[in-house]
Amino acid sequence: MVIIGENIHILSKAVSDAINNRDKAFIQELAKKQAEAGVDYIDLNIGPARKNPDVMAWLVEVVQEVVDLPLSLDSTNPKAVEEGLKVAKRRALINSASGKSESKEQMMPLAVKYDAEIIISVLNDQGIPADAEARAESILDAVSYANELGIENERIWVDPIIMPVSVDQKAVREALEFMKMLQDLLPGVKSTVGLSNVSNGTPKELRGILNRTYMVMLELCGCYSAIADAFDEELMALARGQMPEIKDLIRRVMEGEDIDPNGLPPKERDYVKTAKVLWGDVLYSHTWLEL
Repeated sequence: MVIIGENIHILSKAVSDAINNRDKAFIQELAKKQAEAGVDYIDLNIGPARKNPDVMAWLVEVVQEVVDLPLSLDSTNPKAVEEGLKVAKRRALINSASGKSESKEQMMPLAVKYDAEIIISVLNDQGIPADAEARAESILDAVSYANELGIENERIWVDPIIMPVSVDQKAVREALEFMKMLQDLLPGVKSTVGLSNVSNGTPKELRGILNRTYMVMLELCGCYSAIADAFDEELMALARGQMPEIKDLIRRVMEGEDIDPNGLPPKERDYVKTAKVLWGDVLYSHTWLEL
């Protein structure tokens, strides 16, 4: 899996303070640590940045001084994204556009103007599609619009939008089903997900196992990339093809094999139990690992 490091994120108080104070050293250290952890891209998430869209350019320049990795420019504000694109030394990834009319009209043209790659989510003017088929219909329309602008499939990364398993367990499985059909629908596109979304709202100590298990499931369904925690060492190991026995157990759950988790060592048991929850075989609760 291609990993986009998520750790420079405005929702982190330490990151927010560093951005507001223009603390160059803090941001650079965070970027270097993500690069050392083995990420392929670094995400720069500044949120809407309504008051200071120029902050994206500052971030891009600060990170580029110490890390030679492509950057994902993460903001809902097209002005902020463009400020970052102006100073990016490598082809950047716009994170993100969607099928919403405003996004198609304002964000997608930036990929044309700056020869950037772009994430396009399945979101549309009606909201987040409910199932795999509705996601497919929405993304076909959005990608068609992008193609007409001159953005070829190879520069497009599709985001199915991951819902928290604690909120909408069915949607977690639907995103996997969508991933299975994506290459047949749109040959050449890449795909990515905001991986940590799947564990939002769950107890802190359980978020890692959910994120790691779901990443493997997404990869087995053809997903190309995940925006994820660079400092989760086990997640990074799985992304690099290590721990093949874990991947095999998760695959067997997805193929419908009846595996008794209680006969497995603790780590394997937890991955099997978690895969059963994410696949929808077992109802989610905060205590699924204890059952």
